[in-house]
Amino acid sequence: MATGARYFVPFRRRKEGRTDYHVRTKLLLSGIPRMVVRRTNRQIICQLVVPGDQGDQTLISAYSAELKAFGYEGSFSGTPAAYLTGMLFATKALAAGYDEAILDIGLARAQKGARVFAALKGAVEAGLEIPHGESVLPDDERTSGAVIAEFAPERAGNLVENVEEVAKAIMKEQE
Repeated sequence: MATGARYFVPFRRRKEGRTDYHVRTKLLLSGIPRMVVRRTNRQIICQLVVPGDQGDQTLISAYSAELKAFGYEGSFSGTPAAYLTGMLFATKALAAGYDEAILDIGLARAQKGARVFAALKGAVEAGLEIPHGESVLPDDERTSGAVIAEFAPERAGNLVENVEEVAKAIMKEQE
């Protein structure tokens, strides 16, 4: 193992490729709660996180699997599910008294129209104030499931109508 005055052992989470500490520091210094969006192979997760002395604290969370209670029938890991999960997250955050956040996508690639930005779009449309650029948000036909219905109509079924119904149900819960 290398030793000497100039040798620096990187943090464990940096070695594992799990945390970019430069970006994390900037997000924490903003003083605004973070909307943390993570995607797994099976679902989308949105959390409102604030830093604490003993580590980060999760105040509010929304999982795409919760959409089943609203009647959602599609995949829980796709773009429409990310959009609806963002809406659900925003309604929970607004009900708890939080009206602003800053987006934290972690090490996910920031590609235009990505699922993490679909969750951002859902949260913004539900009323949460999050600084963002309009160019990264996915199109309405992607968030509504129209692209999936066009590509694979036998698998999509009535996805477009289902997404609209679930979005209305989530917004109704906010009122």
